[in-house]
Amino acid sequence: MVGFTVTTHSPEQTRRLGQVIGGLARGNDLYLLKGNLGTGKTHLVQGIAFGLGIDEYACSPSFMIAREYHGRLPLYHLDLYRLDHIEEIAGLGLDEYFRDDSVCAIEWAEKGAPVLPGDNLTIRLTHLPGEKRNISFIPHGNRYDELVDRLKISLQNNGEDTWNLL
Repeated sequence: MVGFTVTTHSPEQTRRLGQVIGGLARGNDLYLLKGNLGTGKTHLVQGIAFGLGIDEYACSPSFMIAREYHGRLPLYHLDLYRLDHIEEIAGLGLDEYFRDDSVCAIEWAEKGAPVLPGDNLTIRLTHLPGEKRNISFIPHGNRYDELVDRLKISLQNNGEDTWNLL
């Protein structure tokens, strides 16, 4: 398990990073997004949606808990922000969203950690001064080790000179 961190310099660049992730996505991928308010979790998911060929603009599902989008693979976008008790989260039937034919991205995943699958790509977003964000990728499981390796190579080869890989 070797992860890495990238610094993005704008919401648009955070979306482009997500688009690279979406382009590499496979069925049954689970992305757990962690970070405070305003760190860019939804921007990243918007990019993942674009990378999956979804034409619809992904919105934060804070008030709905889950949104579904259709592209190359379906994307389930969940947000646990408004849930305060693990019993509430456990009772949501989250297993329905972890499917071989879809991708699932969960914002505020730290709230549901005890009931979420151990194999996942944890993505931690941290706000830096201005519009910069540090985005760390922590793989859990063989699929996500492979994904992180492919993501790092894709970022190094995509010609965008402002990626700061740490």
